[in-house]
Amino acid sequence: MVDCVAVVPSITVEMKACGVLFLQSSTHMSTEIENLWFRPFRQIGEIQVIHVDLTPHEAREQYALEWLDKEELARWQRYLYDRPRREFILCRAVLRYSLCRRLGCENKQLSIVAADHGKPYALVNSQLVPISFNVSHSGYHGLIAFTQGHQRLGVDVEARSRRRDFDGIAEMVFGPNERAEIASENGLAKAHLFFRFWTLKEALVKALGTGLSIDLTAFEIPPDIRHGAGKSTFQFPGLDRTLWELQDLSTNGYAAAIAAEIPHLS
Repeated sequence: MVDCVAVVPSITVEMKACGVLFLQSSTHMSTEIENLWFRPFRQIGEIQVIHVDLTPHEAREQYALEWLDKEELARWQRYLYDRPRREFILCRAVLRYSLCRRLGCENKQLSIVAADHGKPYALVNSQLVPISFNVSHSGYHGLIAFTQGHQRLGVDVEARSRRRDFDGIAEMVFGPNERAEIASENGLAKAHLFFRFWTLKEALVKALGTGLSIDLTAFEIPPDIRHGAGKSTFQFPGLDRTLWELQDLSTNGYAAAIAAEIPHLS
């Protein structure tokens, strides 16, 4: 598969990233973007997850803008605050670069559009392409998951904070067993458990792709993964018979999880 070439005005960009000074034409952006602000994070079967560094960095943000199309630039301009503007452009530039690499297309051929409930998908020359992806960002961390084909998947990352009403929020988003387990903890342990449960549940909802139309309190994360297992399988109650593989991706720095549809065996 060929590399992506970003088709943008030919300008010279100077930046310092990862301790290296780059002086380059923007028509060669694909040569250096991998060295700037993302790294491989986890390989799960055919699914690849990459980590995007979202720390403030003016040169990276200016560089990332060169990857966005007109609609994405307009969206970026509508953000009122620096943090969401930064999260959007740094993740979107990496998403575009990665999709171009995987699909063998030019950046100008690629469109990223949203389904009815907001889940994004990719078009090349206005045609649907066989690749699935999902994006999440929180604080200084972004995660993007990719897989070939049309397998549904969802990824979520959350920067942990201790200054929240965990029990109050739990009443709105968790089932009775999940709420009881969160209520039984205190301090840092409560925060870690809350965000672990939240990312696992959010990954499932994002993979399903129905947005907020599903009642989060109507289903619970499987007991084995709630009690420390690294992965589990799940089926939404009252929906179809689709099975989902659920995996905890949390690190010391943040909570994270991924959910992926288990293909039916023919």
